[in-house]
Amino acid sequence: MAPFYTGKGDSGDTGFLGKGRVSKSSARIEAVGSVDEASAVIGFARSLAQNVTTQSILLQAQKKLYILMTELSALPDEAGQFNRINQNDVNWVETHIKQIEDEVSIPREFIIPGDTCVGAALDIARAVVRRAERRIITFLNEVELQRSDLVAFINRLSSLIFVLEIAEASHNSDGRGVTLVKEDDE
Repeated sequence: MAPFYTGKGDSGDTGFLGKGRVSKSSARIEAVGSVDEASAVIGFARSLAQNVTTQSILLQAQKKLYILMTELSALPDEAGQFNRINQNDVNWVETHIKQIEDEVSIPREFIIPGDTCVGAALDIARAVVRRAERRIITFLNEVELQRSDLVAFINRLSSLIFVLEIAEASHNSDGRGVTLVKEDDE
């Protein structure tokens, strides 16, 4: 059996969709890596989720993130053929946010992470998605590429994960909700 590793990345560069290699510290690889991390932690949250709807939404989000990674990996000359994240994907996220908002009461205060395992995992997922958004914007600015649908999608995804946390807390069988930061807390 051939080894899983290639040894080609030992010099600090990596292959990507297209010709050639790029530094592992490039903005492109930072963006792709952050999206990969986001998908992984969303998968972890999905494994803990008790609500079937939450599990389904998170799985679909992961699939969309793989498409997004392909887009980020394409060379500028080939990018057009890989542009698949579009307004329909933004609408998909916004529709789910609206549906969840209609079902549960969304607090206006900050939430302290850690009330439940799934809630904590969703909080980590939300934070990692926000970091991925920042890395994507850095990369797009570097290559002077305008992909407003892509940025809107990743931005809304963090909001979707937040409302999924509230939904999971409201469906929690042990009655634990979320801990809020209130102005009078010290």
